[in-house]
Amino acid sequence: MDISFWVFVYTAAAVQAGLLALALWRRAANREANRLLAVWVALAGIDLAVKAAYWHTLAPEWFRAYRFVALFPFLYGSLFFLYVRALTRGQGFRWRDLRHLLGFAAMLLVTGHVLLAPAARLQEMSAAWIEGQRSIGRWFDLALFVYSLSYVAAALVRVHRYRQRLRERRSDADRLSLHWIDTMAACQVVIWCIAIVQALVYLPILNYGLLFGAIAGWICVMGWFSLNQSAVAVEPEAVPADAGSEAPSTTAEPDDARYDAVQARVAALMEGDAPLYLEPALTIAQVAKRSGYPEYLVSAVINRRFGGTFWDYINRLRVEAARACLADAGDTRSILDIAYACGFTSKSTFNAAFKRQLGETPSGYRKAARPLTAAADDAGRR
Repeated sequence: MDISFWVFVYTAAAVQAGLLALALWRRAANREANRLLAVWVALAGIDLAVKAAYWHTLAPEWFRAYRFVALFPFLYGSLFFLYVRALTRGQGFRWRDLRHLLGFAAMLLVTGHVLLAPAARLQEMSAAWIEGQRSIGRWFDLALFVYSLSYVAAALVRVHRYRQRLRERRSDADRLSLHWIDTMAACQVVIWCIAIVQALVYLPILNYGLLFGAIAGWICVMGWFSLNQSAVAVEPEAVPADAGSEAPSTTAEPDDARYDAVQARVAALMEGDAPLYLEPALTIAQVAKRSGYPEYLVSAVINRRFGGTFWDYINRLRVEAARACLADAGDTRSILDIAYACGFTSKSTFNAAFKRQLGETPSGYRKAARPLTAAADDAGRR
């Protein structure tokens, strides 16, 4: 393993982590979440800086710090979960969230004898470490993997539920679905996979240098995604209705007597010269306000009578409008212009919705539909 190369990579990544942490801490958008992310990135930078210092000098004096930062990964999964929670709920770190740091605290107690060892003992352990011996067994690696990956999984479950809530309430749910979280989680899984393989079997290419080099690359990915993210729409989690609440359950109760009237009113709002679905950032709250009915009642009607979520319903209407435009030989607009005119906010969302509903791409549909339309027009003129 080329130590000097990795020392350079770690040092550069540690500097970048410090700058990124400062930028995130000062960023106004998603303030609570970004401050948690700043702490996470700063800890990763400190981890890499200490490893660079120890590997560069191989001095026993750095071994104590080296063993201390080896416990930092017990914080990374927890911080990822808290970061996702802050994004999806707008809730920052609270005192009771200290329970999410218990894994780190437990390992700090278990391995405390290394951190408190006298200088002579540290020198022995450092020499043994350099020779490839490990003072801590595989149980440490197993506990770390299970503990950290469980937090990554919990964070992804929370993101999935957030996306479901978005689809119940917003027509532009895809634009706000935190897709960068998937990339962040994937990077972490790759890093943990390298760590697991490195702990179980010896492969020359899968060593500590590559492992923490992957962490250095992850910091670059974090910088790209975190500094370019827009403000996240916080969607409240569903809570059970109080006994005296007006809103009934939309699944346990039979159809409300008002459903027919609500269905007719919502359908009317989606017709005419200026249908509501053309508004790119349409929300169910806006539809409810225009309809004159409570939001919970409009949501129930859309789910039961129109089938699917609010996002599904609005995108179906948009696809039908786009299909009519694509089949019109007189419409010379580009496919992207048609998509935007029909209320979609991105080409990828439009293509995915169109193919899901009609089974083919917009361009394929346009090519197939326009000759048929032209033939029908010619037949009508004869």
